[in-house]
Amino acid sequence: MPWKDWIRTVEVEPSLYAADFAHLGAQIDVLLRAGVRIFHFDVGDGHFVEPITIGPIVLQSISKQIHDADAHVDCHLMTEHPEKHFAPIAAAGGDSVTVHYEACDDLPAVVRAARVHELQVGLAFKPETSAAYAAHAALASRVDLVLCMSIEPGYSGQEFMPEAYERIRTTRSLLPPDVPVQVDGGIGPENIRAVRDAGATLFVAGSSIFGREDLPRAYRRLLQELA
Repeated sequence: MPWKDWIRTVEVEPSLYAADFAHLGAQIDVLLRAGVRIFHFDVGDGHFVEPITIGPIVLQSISKQIHDADAHVDCHLMTEHPEKHFAPIAAAGGDSVTVHYEACDDLPAVVRAARVHELQVGLAFKPETSAAYAAHAALASRVDLVLCMSIEPGYSGQEFMPEAYERIRTTRSLLPPDVPVQVDGGIGPENIRAVRDAGATLFVAGSSIFGREDLPRAYRRLLQELA
């Protein structure tokens, strides 16, 4: 199923990297019941980014729960050689993989490798990377979404970089309407509307959901800011 069929008008994606892993299944359950349609799943390899994060074993343990609720898992690969991870991620229940512009010497080949496993494909780029370069690469490789990082990838809980607004606007202006712009990093109720106004329709939220005691209320507050 393509991204265009997952997205309503906008989607807030809880970032599972920020979850309480002692209660991961329970937290996913309450967010599914609150209406979450897409979960963001960060994979860090300790090379492209410093932290080693979660991977296919964790994904396999939660993907059925998510799919049974007609929701999806969006996997962000903060890794070198992301194509090495496509087969295990697909087997574990991932629905989409987003690779980094900076990690792909041959982006069209990487995209083709993901399609072999029937994965949707996104292209992410770091704050220091030109939005125009990333957008043109995305167009040439026919990816399904573009992820504009509003923090340095790797660690949850960082503050939103204000300069990201212009990069989001540039990215949106260079892509066709059917390719959504996703933003990841420092998204909260104080800035999510401005991020939407800059052109994003997919919003990855970690600490602003999992850092609150009432997860459904935190999720719904972000949606309310977008209403």
